[in-house]
Amino acid sequence: MAGANNAVLMRRELLTRLAKLYNQGELKLKIDRIPLELRPKDAEPSRCCVYKDRAMLRYKLMALLGFNIRDEQDELTPLSDYVDRAFARTEIEQEPLTVVDEVCNACVKTNYVVTSLCRGCLARACMTSCNKDAIRFENGQAHIDHSKCVNCGMCFKSCPFHAIVYIPVPCEEACPVGAISKREDGTEQIDYNKCIYCGRCIVSCPFGAVMEKSHIMDVFRAFSSGRKVVAMVAPAIAGQFKAPLSKILGAIRDLGFDDVIEVAKGADETTANEAREFMHKMAEGQKFMTTSCCPSYTTAVNKHLPELKPFVSDTGTPMYYTARLARAMYPDAVLVFVGPCLAKRYEAFVDPNTDLMLSFEEVGAMFVARGIDVAGVASTELDRSIDSTSRGYPVSAGVMTAVATKVGSAVEIRPMVINGINKQSLREMKMLPKTCTANMVEVMACEGGCVNGCNVIANPKIATRQVDEVVKQAE
Repeated sequence: MAGANNAVLMRRELLTRLAKLYNQGELKLKIDRIPLELRPKDAEPSRCCVYKDRAMLRYKLMALLGFNIRDEQDELTPLSDYVDRAFARTEIEQEPLTVVDEVCNACVKTNYVVTSLCRGCLARACMTSCNKDAIRFENGQAHIDHSKCVNCGMCFKSCPFHAIVYIPVPCEEACPVGAISKREDGTEQIDYNKCIYCGRCIVSCPFGAVMEKSHIMDVFRAFSSGRKVVAMVAPAIAGQFKAPLSKILGAIRDLGFDDVIEVAKGADETTANEAREFMHKMAEGQKFMTTSCCPSYTTAVNKHLPELKPFVSDTGTPMYYTARLARAMYPDAVLVFVGPCLAKRYEAFVDPNTDLMLSFEEVGAMFVARGIDVAGVASTELDRSIDSTSRGYPVSAGVMTAVATKVGSAVEIRPMVINGINKQSLREMKMLPKTCTANMVEVMACEGGCVNGCNVIANPKIATRQVDEVVKQAE
């Protein structure tokens, strides 16, 4: 989902600068200078002026410090004060997103526009196809009266010159469940009663206005707390850096973690439990069962697809089982999940044993800030008890493969893979109780699987090949 555009690169630059200043012991002293350093007076602004750019950077830094932008009481409060507040807080907020109003460009809610390509033709198919009388011609050019237009798109479809264009609001267009919409002031707001934490709004906004409230400051606080800090690393990490998995885990340990546990260990338990549950449900005559390891999917079911709920596996996610194992090993530790997406940040909040979450993007920034060359660190020995198929979970059909291997010949599996949640696939899933011919359905919110989450840093195709190679080596 994520691409290395300028908005993404700026977010990563801000994360890296935060981490570097923390490592140098100068975060509170110098954080307020970051916007000035990135947008000096003689810099070419990305918006109206460098002062607007600096304001945008300031608010993005607030989000990376873990704050909701709408909670700001005084816009003159320096970022250094927010650093103190971040280190003083003892709890993180449930909802992981915030919209940076200064960054939000207030995209116009006008979907269809006539361009200069209009030839003023005799046919005037755009006008005759509109049953709302919303199109008129002036000086041989078509014009749309947006007070009458209902955005049906008939004029767009009928113009022989393609002179009418569709202009979306990118975040609203990307959201599969209509969870993001405009306030009266034109900026976007998120309805958490609808949100499934898929992260598409983050990726789609060309201004980087939709931000995650990062836990990076909370992890820094944990490092200095005197408690053990344990990283639980999702298997998708294997595709994120140009280094063997053993070295990636070693590099994460070098950030200051007391132990690093592969979440693939929990995937072993997910596979075993889901295989037993599948065989039991088929024996009882249930039509089909879907996987449950993608929290964005299960949230979509709970909020938007109640007809699917009886068919969703009751098995916990790999993170759930890994955190339970880690809590038994380290009862008083701070447990930090390292993962690829927004949905896992939300899951980290609701999971009873997980304390915090770092994205792959945040871990990558921490590596850069510490000067860690992942390929050059000492390797951490991999857990040889982990089944090879569990390390294949982050690739589309990986969960299905693991469960099918476990089921073996006990029950014939007729598989279906839903590769990404969007408006079309949601409509298809809604019909599954009536139309499904498969008996096992894997659903992943991101096309290609977790290797394409909204917080990944590697090309998903390359990441898939690297994950596949790790699986082959484990076999």
